[in-house]
Amino acid sequence: MSSPDAKNSNTMITITASTINSSSSPSSSSPSPTTLSRYENQKRRDWNTFGQYLRNHRPPLSLARCSGAHVLEFLRYLDQFGKTKVHTSLCPFFGHPNPPAPCPCPLRQAWGSLDALIGRLRAAFEENGGQPDQNPFGARAVRLYLREVRDSQAKARGISYEKKKRKRPPPPPPPPALLPPPPASTSNQEEEKYFSFAGGSSLCDG
Repeated sequence: MSSPDAKNSNTMITITASTINSSSSPSSSSPSPTTLSRYENQKRRDWNTFGQYLRNHRPPLSLARCSGAHVLEFLRYLDQFGKTKVHTSLCPFFGHPNPPAPCPCPLRQAWGSLDALIGRLRAAFEENGGQPDQNPFGARAVRLYLREVRDSQAKARGISYEKKKRKRPPPPPPPPALLPPPPASTSNQEEEKYFSFAGGSSLCDG
């Protein structure tokens, strides 16, 4: 006899697949007047999937009673659909970014996927009438969990999730310096000296 968790898991797999299929292929009889962006389509699918998760929760859970703890349950539940290999500390490939052979370590949701998912659900919550100060997706426990997943996966996979600092553009080159006027030629200087000397002698003679 299968456990209740297994039943919930199977049910959720069907729901998730049907939700994605129904959202990604709109009906031809009711064309959408505006084409949504890829981000908006994904956000709508995520919101519908989370709503189905709450309805399948035992006992069923309303959105108004949803807390950060329930969001954590949802994120841990999603790990069974993950495709990212996360090595355990006992694995010989722990910390190896490119393992040379397969290993039995579990598959998990990548930190980047979970972080983006929470961002979309947080926005969808407020777009559907939720108050920002009551947003369960912005709870401190959720932020700490995502940070823990990021750090543990970075160590296990031997990669860094640090954001690359944008290189500042090089400063513009200084304006060209004004060159001083070229010195007078030697012949002109000698002429000036000669005339000044001649003029000086005539004044003295007078």
